[in-house]
Amino acid sequence: MLEDHTTTASSPTEWPTAYPQGYAVVDVETTGLARDDRIISAAVYRLDARGEVEDHWYTLVNPERDPGPVWIHGLTSDVLEGAPLFQEVAAEFAARLDGRVLVAHNAVFDWQMIAREYARAEREAPVRQRLCTIALSKELGLPLPNHKLESLAAHFGVVQQRAHHALDDARVLAEAFRPSLRAAAAGGVRLPLLECRPLTEWSDRPAPLIGRQASGSGGGYGSYRPGSWRPSRKRPACPHPNPGRYEEGKRLKQGMRVAFSGDTSVERDLLEDRAAEAGLHVATSLSRLTSLLVTNDPDSGTSKVVKARQFGTPVVDEAAFGQLLRDVEPADG
Repeated sequence: MLEDHTTTASSPTEWPTAYPQGYAVVDVETTGLARDDRIISAAVYRLDARGEVEDHWYTLVNPERDPGPVWIHGLTSDVLEGAPLFQEVAAEFAARLDGRVLVAHNAVFDWQMIAREYARAEREAPVRQRLCTIALSKELGLPLPNHKLESLAAHFGVVQQRAHHALDDARVLAEAFRPSLRAAAAGGVRLPLLECRPLTEWSDRPAPLIGRQASGSGGGYGSYRPGSWRPSRKRPACPHPNPGRYEEGKRLKQGMRVAFSGDTSVERDLLEDRAAEAGLHVATSLSRLTSLLVTNDPDSGTSKVVKARQFGTPVVDEAAFGQLLRDVEPADG
């Protein structure tokens, strides 16, 4: 269930003094993408300051529930039934992360899943910064056709052996991160480091039986009760009428409908809270009435981005939106 291998290697002599002293390249496989989903496997490659592999670690995790899309990750209920619970591997996982920058492909997802598991276990992950390899590839201007891990791997000649297996995905990412890190160091590129804030607002609530529970087969899944992130936190309706679309060069106005798509450096909940507190209407979908779409990847092809093109909805990135939030025009009357 657990693996640990240690290696050492040399690295170049020139190095920016401001760069971190170590990295934890992480990949987690999960039961799904929602807030209530669970980690079912995790892998960590520890790298030194210059991207050389120090060791790696892998574990399965019993999610105490249905494993989700088995056709993607290949981990069935039978395989996971004998695996340790997250709280049983939390200390070892934390030791792998401690004092290092968490590196992942779409790092906000991996970080949020990890942070939620630690919140359930009434602990905090010892991570203070994260680095997304998608953001780093953009900083380096890598000529990638898209932002998939397989494209980053192919660019550096890294061969994927088992896609969607946490250990192999982490290996591939570690091997692609090392030349990325060296290219950044050689070019004096500032690493796109973001703050990791521990998540602590977790409570359990009863939920309908699913998976093995529904059949009454037990197997260690009978105690599953999904959690509710930020419980009893339904956002009140926006009190202002929609004044229409945002126009470039002008201010946002209270009541404007704002939608978000893709990864954000600030946790999505916090970003949505800031928008709502400024008097904007946070929309979960995009329609002809949407005033503005916020996305850091306008070429991603997500349904919201596609609809924004179809409807002619204005699009800005997260940084521009943050500036606009500083000076939102009051609603009429």
